[in-house]
Amino acid sequence: MPSTIASFPVLGIVLAVASAAALALGNMMQARGVRSGATGSFGARQFFALLRNGPWVIGALLIGGAILLQLASLTFAPLIVVQPVGVVALVFASLLTARATHTKPSGTEMRAIATSVIGVAAFVGVAALVSTQRTIHDSQLIAILLALAVVLCVAIIVAVVQRGRRGPAVLIVIAAGVFSGFVATLGKTVILRVQTVLAEGDYRLDSSNLLTLACLIGIAVSGGLAIYLVQRAHTVNSPEVVVGGLTVIDPFVAVVLGITILGEATGAPFWSLLVLAAAGAVAVWGVIDLARAQQRSASDASLGG
Repeated sequence: MPSTIASFPVLGIVLAVASAAALALGNMMQARGVRSGATGSFGARQFFALLRNGPWVIGALLIGGAILLQLASLTFAPLIVVQPVGVVALVFASLLTARATHTKPSGTEMRAIATSVIGVAAFVGVAALVSTQRTIHDSQLIAILLALAVVLCVAIIVAVVQRGRRGPAVLIVIAAGVFSGFVATLGKTVILRVQTVLAEGDYRLDSSNLLTLACLIGIAVSGGLAIYLVQRAHTVNSPEVVVGGLTVIDPFVAVVLGITILGEATGAPFWSLLVLAAAGAVAVWGVIDLARAQQRSASDASLGG
């Protein structure tokens, strides 16, 4: 029987907000760096060129810091509490863009920001009340790894089918968001596994530890793919679309895995699940509305120029 592990949701949320801010600024810097030498493709030559690009390197360091802050937040609170806070990255991105361009966000953008913040606040508030952190066992580790294997197979099939064709640009953003969600979930499983070992005092080198090692390999694979796909996405999408897509898809994947496999909402009352679904829908709607508003503003600016 899984036992519960103490959590500190407020600290986890604070760290997640800091992570979202670093992620937004890092993505903005990387988008500037990638687009300064954009060729519509991203390969080894472009990557090594970016290593000499100051804004891109700063962005990479900020995103690295964001990942560390996110992992720290996952240590203190359940996945379904802290991961949705990442949606706030789009709010930070909008404010940073407004500051960089010396333009105030439009009324539509402000309403969209308010909508997403209200949705996230409601989701996180309820999740913090009803979610639990439980010790993790082999069956859950296997389930997470199988889910990642299925996603990798689907990604390979899509890549083969799309080879030589120009597919929808947003598809790259979706793939990056999915793999990013797996990074967070696998990171949480490793953290839970360490906490489980400490809670149960079981330090034997057994199959569970081998599965944990497999999860670390999964983090490396999904993380590497997410980083590569984000750089590709920046060459064919606006920064708003990239950040918006990541902040919707990443939390969605992580929350689904957190509820269905990690059992973080086990025992939660039915009303809370309805509230979580409604609040999540409100947050997603706000993000989509904000991305649309920013695209309209960018189009109007280009037409005006």
